[in-house]
Amino acid sequence: MRETALARIPVGVIVERRKAMSPWLDFLWRPVSVLPGNPSAAPWTQISAGAAAAMFYAGEAVIELHRTETVNYRANLASGAPLLWVVLRPTKSEPAYEVLTVTADPAEGEAFTDAGNDLVEAVPMPAIIAGKLADFIAEHHVERPFVKRRRDRAATDGRAGRDDGQESGGQEGGE
Repeated sequence: MRETALARIPVGVIVERRKAMSPWLDFLWRPVSVLPGNPSAAPWTQISAGAAAAMFYAGEAVIELHRTETVNYRANLASGAPLLWVVLRPTKSEPAYEVLTVTADPAEGEAFTDAGNDLVEAVPMPAIIAGKLADFIAEHHVERPFVKRRRDRAATDGRAGRDDGQESGGQEGGE
């Protein structure tokens, strides 16, 4: 079970809708940015429209920060181009998606890509959120020494698991 978040950062999610060039889909959706705070617009408010694409405020989410994930957050910030992972889940009605979560943890973001039909996209992390993340890391990060585990000799001698006394390559079943 995951520990309770020690900090929460409210954000708003901006999503782009493009006309699909496919006979099976009408539109392609993708998260394009995250806004710090809670915008006052209602979810799925259209904020711009052009010939090729339209932008929507999809709704709010909360980035939860956990002290056990500070190593991942630190690696994200150290990358030089920190990202947030936005996860949208398909709905069976309109609007086509709902905002499931936003995370600053690269491992958690990657794990969401394995889950069914969720739409997962990495977007640039706003500087104000990067600052809050850096403050969280400074306050909660604890260096944990790397401990190399020793292998069990029985598992490395090439005959592990055999209890019949025979060498491999012997005949089976008789002549």
